[in-house]
Amino acid sequence: MARMSFAYIVSVLMIAVAACSGERGATSTTSTASDAGEARATVELITHQAPGDTFWDLVRRGAEAAAAKDDFDLQYSHDPDAADQAELVRAAVSGKVAGIAVTLAEPAVMAPAVHSAVAAGIPVVAVNSGIADWKALGVMEYFGQDETIAGQAAGERFTHEGARNALCVIHEPGHVGLEARCDGLSRAFKGQTQKLYVDSVDRENVKRAVIAKLQQDFGIDRILTLGAPMALAALEAVAESNSYAKVATFDTNKGVVDAIKNGLIEWAIDQQPFLQGYLAVDSLWLYSTNKNVIGGGQSTLTGPSFVDQTNINSVADLAEAGTR
Repeated sequence: MARMSFAYIVSVLMIAVAACSGERGATSTTSTASDAGEARATVELITHQAPGDTFWDLVRRGAEAAAAKDDFDLQYSHDPDAADQAELVRAAVSGKVAGIAVTLAEPAVMAPAVHSAVAAGIPVVAVNSGIADWKALGVMEYFGQDETIAGQAAGERFTHEGARNALCVIHEPGHVGLEARCDGLSRAFKGQTQKLYVDSVDRENVKRAVIAKLQQDFGIDRILTLGAPMALAALEAVAESNSYAKVATFDTNKGVVDAIKNGLIEWAIDQQPFLQGYLAVDSLWLYSTNKNVIGGGQSTLTGPSFVDQTNINSVADLAEAGTR
């Protein structure tokens, strides 16, 4: 696979359409000019992004970088409701796109739509979620992390730090990957694990829910959030409830990177979302031009790894550029 320099990535980001964190079901297209004026193939990235979840900005930027390199038109659609996300897949099939990259946060709901895409002969790859289900759905490839393994890594680290009572905050009830993270945490952590369900990524809603839980159980000494915006909300909750709990999280954004750098957040588990989006789109190009299948029928793992005080300086500049 062709490799890009960091300078090239940054140049692509400067011309790419700003990532969408807004309305449900939003759709946009990223195009790159062709000297010959020829029509380009269109590929679609369809995710379960909820408004305000900055994680997907990074996935989308990676997809845009690959689309620019591969001379694809990239159409990005998203909806946090699985049934509505499935309708976006059906619309892409009707539009006869050249390839689809899709998240599978709720595989059972997504299955009929994904099957229709496969039956229509459209190459489909899974990204970010659905590691246990993508093969059964007939999808060619998977790019993401094994969420159970990632959760276990968090549990082992909490145990090593001497924690006793961990709160795992799930911000998308029904999301198989988030459940797997908390279950992995519980499996590897030697202390007590509790789950807190918050049906929102809204900062104020998350903060209020965490405050209520901290006031109910003063023994909680660790909070593990499953997304960067929720980590920042949890930090505010800890301060306002006078708790001594420490915060760790899955995923990063500029705010989380700054908080780690300043010692406010302990660490983050990084699954490299930019890489997920890049590989998903680039894999469709490799398949369409050379029938290559990345991973050879196995999941391609992009994580987990830890971002903490030992390596935060190397990540900070990349976060500022919008790729980590």
